[in-house]
Amino acid sequence: MNTDLNTYDTIILGAGAAGMMCAAHLTGRVLLVDQSRAVGEKIRISGGGRCNFTNMGAAPANFISQNPHFVKSALSRYTQWDFIEMVAHHGIAYHEKTLGQLFCDETAKDIITMLQAEMKGADVRLRTTVTSVERSKTGFAVTLDNGQTLQTRSFVVACGGKSIPKMGASGLGYQIAQKFDLPLIETRAGLVPLTFGEMFAPLTGLAVNARVSCGGTSFDEAVLFTHRGLSGPAILQISSYWAEGKAITLNLWPTGDLLEKLRNERQISGRRDITTHLAEWLPKKLISYLADLNGWGGKLADHSDAALAEVVKAITEWQLHPAGTEGYRTAEVTLGGVDTDALSSKTMQAKAVKGLYFIGEVVDVTGWLGGYNFQWAWSSGWAAAMAINAEM
Repeated sequence: MNTDLNTYDTIILGAGAAGMMCAAHLTGRVLLVDQSRAVGEKIRISGGGRCNFTNMGAAPANFISQNPHFVKSALSRYTQWDFIEMVAHHGIAYHEKTLGQLFCDETAKDIITMLQAEMKGADVRLRTTVTSVERSKTGFAVTLDNGQTLQTRSFVVACGGKSIPKMGASGLGYQIAQKFDLPLIETRAGLVPLTFGEMFAPLTGLAVNARVSCGGTSFDEAVLFTHRGLSGPAILQISSYWAEGKAITLNLWPTGDLLEKLRNERQISGRRDITTHLAEWLPKKLISYLADLNGWGGKLADHSDAALAEVVKAITEWQLHPAGTEGYRTAEVTLGGVDTDALSSKTMQAKAVKGLYFIGEVVDVTGWLGGYNFQWAWSSGWAAAMAINAEM
């Protein structure tokens, strides 16, 4: 154990989910440095204040990376069940909301309190910024914004990405990676609403269940129309797969045969207006909007099979070209980051820089909406801690 007050075994940049998890499993003298006013700020606001802390179905397929195999080692060695066991051990009540998503019954602060307890004697310095990191004879010299320089054998970058800058997010982790010549994958906002100007202003506040697709990937969840564009779980999910210039496809009737349903109704009550039928199955405001957009109208009986097929296509294959996204301001995650080719998938250590580790969102690993990004924080933080402990 180091006795020099300016020397640590491990310094962690970032006291969020990944940083706290790493500290919770480290031995030796540990320091967490964070520019925020409190630890775990993104945990506190997540899940509507109840923290969707993991997903029972978490698997490599739920993560986006230039190297889809990178996540396998950490996720298999520290699983969602391991974290759930920790939560249960601390007596935190939780529930499954939907699709395997686990939330605290009471408050997200329970997860923060749990991690603080697990961190044992780790030092924490808040409202503090790291101004430089240099190699030293024993590891790294880390200078803080108060001018103090600390020594450490291991340095862990866990300061996240660029999403939600009002919570203190910055690109510092990427700057440190570049300083040590680690390559970066271009970053962009993920799990973020898509913008369409004022196209959907008449539908503001309307939510429907739909299938949203882009580039061969689809999600079946709620879509919310807003005065700026589209949001809701299905849109946030597909935003991580969308890129500028691409179209997304909205299927407002993801299950069942709508064409056959319309044909049957034509036999039974063909004298009614086609929009009257559709408004019984989908929100009236939405059908009115689509009718104006596509020129629908007239008795159902007057529509041929070909005409009905065109109506069905407009509902189930609605092609849309987003103008962009709402950006990092509202994005839940940052896509891209430190190139996984430069890191060990087992230890999270930079292959070319002994003692330098990158964990959590700063790495080019992005999970789906639904607790997956927290699970990556837990798994990658644990993996780095195990590697650091093994070197003690």
